[in-house]
Amino acid sequence: MTMSETELRRARRVLVTHEKLAPDAVRLLNDHDVDVIFSPPYTPSDELAGKVARWQVDALIIRQGRITEEVIAASPKLRVIAKHGVGVDNVDLKAAAERGIPVVRATGSNARAVAEMTLSLAVALLKELPHLDASTKGGRWLKPTFVGRDIEGSVLGLVGFGSIGQEVARMGRALGFRIVAHDPHGQAAIRSFDAAIGRTLDELLAEADVVSLHCPLTNETRGMIGRPQFERMKPGAILVNTARGGLVDAADLGAALREGRLGGAGLDSFAQEPPAPDDPLWRAPNLLVTPHVAGVTHGATRTMALMAARQVVDILDGGAPVPRNLVGAAERATA
Repeated sequence: MTMSETELRRARRVLVTHEKLAPDAVRLLNDHDVDVIFSPPYTPSDELAGKVARWQVDALIIRQGRITEEVIAASPKLRVIAKHGVGVDNVDLKAAAERGIPVVRATGSNARAVAEMTLSLAVALLKELPHLDASTKGGRWLKPTFVGRDIEGSVLGLVGFGSIGQEVARMGRALGFRIVAHDPHGQAAIRSFDAAIGRTLDELLAEADVVSLHCPLTNETRGMIGRPQFERMKPGAILVNTARGGLVDAADLGAALREGRLGGAGLDSFAQEPPAPDDPLWRAPNLLVTPHVAGVTHGATRTMALMAARQVVDILDGGAPVPRNLVGAAERATA
């Protein structure tokens, strides 16, 4: 959607890096004297910066695409960057901090949706559904020889225990998984859930039948799962990543799948998005992928949009960011 100067009739402007925003969120912004301008998903940063400069926006709501220093510097009026979701690795946090622009997220807004996708991928791979589907359609009737794996008693290892990790733990335990977790920054949450589930990363990798990633992408976590970690995992274990693609060394993952060290991998996020159609990883067996949509459900999308819009309004009206949603100094320093 594009807008002409005559259509901008409100005192303030927010640019959304997508072609749409939940209608309730648009109404909320309009009712608080904020015009909403849209830019297509993954607009190149130089083009996005040109739009930010042209419209002299007061706020950004980030759905898809990179927010570089060029984009942030393009409007001297910019006062807040709100993520339509949780992950902020696509935002130049240092550039925002240098200009005193708060970066806020919609903490917990899509936790249930991402947890549902996480467990869907885990169960599909644990039950070997892609293999059984392809075999049956290909004329191979595996009933005389196939023996499946049980969910009951299988160990689900969660790397990261924030709002999404905690939701996966609750849902996974209800399904019959035994839960273990690792999060050096989430010890209080682990103790609150069940102190007995805490593990070091190496302990978790050795114990889990399914390893699921739920941590942010920072300098500390980038490439944290590679060949050494795959070698510590149980033979036939499954990796699920609904967090950020850069957490996993894709070449090492492909090798672990091809060599049969892993029983499968389910990915909803990639280091490059969208990935190349000829990505070498696509040739690996037992790989189930989705296009970074784990958190995109009707309910979660509306909640994310409303939380982002409310924070934009509050900050433009002179309020302080909600502490739990504000990207803090520690995360900026390791991004």
